[in-house]
Amino acid sequence: MEPYAWIAIPAGFLACAVTTAGILSVRRYGAWARRNTTYFACFAAGVLIAVSFLHIVPTSFGLNSQASVFVFAGYMLMYAFNRFVTSQVCDKPETADYALGLVPLLGIGFHSLLDGVIYAIGFSVNAYTGALMAVGMVLHEFPEGIVTYALLLRGGFSQRRAFMLAFLAAALTTPLGALVACPLVGRIDPEVLGALLALSAGALIYVGATHLLPQADREPARFSFAALAAGIATALLIIATHA
Repeated sequence: MEPYAWIAIPAGFLACAVTTAGILSVRRYGAWARRNTTYFACFAAGVLIAVSFLHIVPTSFGLNSQASVFVFAGYMLMYAFNRFVTSQVCDKPETADYALGLVPLLGIGFHSLLDGVIYAIGFSVNAYTGALMAVGMVLHEFPEGIVTYALLLRGGFSQRRAFMLAFLAAALTTPLGALVACPLVGRIDPEVLGALLALSAGALIYVGATHLLPQADREPARFSFAALAAGIATALLIIATHA
């Protein structure tokens, strides 16, 4: 295994720990999380939409000239998944709200897996480049854990099941991505990475713009726009750190 792997893998586990801390913090205050899920949804939408359009999409175009096709494919795959969940999983009264948690879970899980791959690629350049990338990416892990767990609770999952799903999808996938990518990173074609990033962007745009914001609009809250603006500001901070 290449020397950079010994840095990228711990960085992935650090991201996992930060995401888990977010999950545990909101689990400790579960009733508060349920009351404020609309704000979490707006905040998450702001982060996901801004990061996708302002960072992930431009980066993917720099690697793959056909990135727009993969952005569209990612969006439509998430739409198809939402339709499947709604018609096959959420067809009973007791599971009617599951899609609210499951759809973001898939999008965030896929993107978190790619985060681990990006750690490996960054540290393959040098430790400094990898560290700069890791700082920016870790910034979004804590709110990502909070949002994933809160939306699963809102979707009707028990606290225990919401914790396990959020941990597996949002936290554990990042070190898993690093572990898988480290032995292969020297052989990953930039165009392939660009396509994966574009797929991720399309999925996250769907989650933010088509799934979360309409859900939030159905239950307007006094400070929902402020939560959306806070999410966008957080995304801009993440992007500035990457620059």
